[in-house]
Amino acid sequence: MKLRFVLWMLGQLLKRAWRRQPEFRDAVAEKGPLHFGIGLEDLSVARHYHLHADGVEAGEGLPISTQLELRFRDADAAVAFLKRPSPRHFREALMSHRLRVVGDVARLDTLQALLRYLRR
Repeated sequence: MKLRFVLWMLGQLLKRAWRRQPEFRDAVAEKGPLHFGIGLEDLSVARHYHLHADGVEAGEGLPISTQLELRFRDADAAVAFLKRPSPRHFREALMSHRLRVVGDVARLDTLQALLRYLRR
């Protein structure tokens, strides 16, 4: 239940950054559209996000067409990472096998760059 809320709140924070921060909008326009998803390995809890020039869309589940997916081993690992999405925490989660990346790994830099705007 807590993970569902955190994933929903991530969508709200992305939408808020889109509305309030012109730098965020410029970064999305510059880097191109990003369609990513976050969920558990068994996909029992998952959400997808689509950042594009016209805004931010978020929804339940993971559609087949995401460019990048972050799949966590369990809900506690996901919540711990999403509370502090820094590059260091990301590396630690990958090394400890609590996180698995599916899709275009090159888009990770784009995602991490955009998540920095949420901390402002």
